[in-house]
Amino acid sequence: MQLLQGKTAIVTGASAGIGRCAALLFARHGAKVVAVARRVGLLDELAAEIAAAGGQAAVLAGDAADEDCAREMVALAQHRFGGLDIAFNNAGSLGTPGPLPALTRSDWQRTLDGNLTSAFLCAKHQIPALLLGRRPSLIFTSSFVGHAAGFPGMAAYAAAKAGLVGLTRALAAEYGPHGLRVNALLPGGVDTEMGRAAAPTPEQQAFVGGLHALKRLADPEEIAASALYLASDLSSFVTGSALLADGGVSASRG
Repeated sequence: MQLLQGKTAIVTGASAGIGRCAALLFARHGAKVVAVARRVGLLDELAAEIAAAGGQAAVLAGDAADEDCAREMVALAQHRFGGLDIAFNNAGSLGTPGPLPALTRSDWQRTLDGNLTSAFLCAKHQIPALLLGRRPSLIFTSSFVGHAAGFPGMAAYAAAKAGLVGLTRALAAEYGPHGLRVNALLPGGVDTEMGRAAAPTPEQQAFVGGLHALKRLADPEEIAASALYLASDLSSFVTGSALLADGGVSASRG
């Protein structure tokens, strides 16, 4: 069964990791995908893979924290595919780690821009188009960091990701009467390029994996499956949620 047949979805951060897996999975379930990321070569490879499997994709190389990019991704969805039904705002970055007193204001702002302000800008331009869509769904990728666990040196990242949960709940209340569902997806540790940057050594990766009840990191495909659930009518009565796909970090530490 194709859960997203006939729908159009934007996926940001689509060149690698969770975003790439979600774009492929959404296309496999019938969605026409607008894939957005900064690395154009990887986007082209993604679009070719979707096309080879019989799907449809358009790509936009740009930074989701740039309002022009946020505007253009919606215009591309409307021009190429006739509208917008799903937006998975997954783009993010670790920013500059370190003790809070050592962070400059520009370090702090860059991390917030890459994770929280980018989500605001994307949603600002996506919501009017989504309200015209069919049973629309808006999804943000938050994190277990700042929600179920705190890590030294990650204050800016944790603050930005926690802010996404507040943004989610406000938008769910504001636009629920109009039929738009808004949810945050909170992965645990994931075996991705960004996850390996946060825990670069085998010992650090083993430590992070051990925080989870399942005693391992997630594959990005597993988190993409949770995004599919939130994008599809399987979650038709789910809005305003902070959906934990965290392998039991919150259960182990709560």
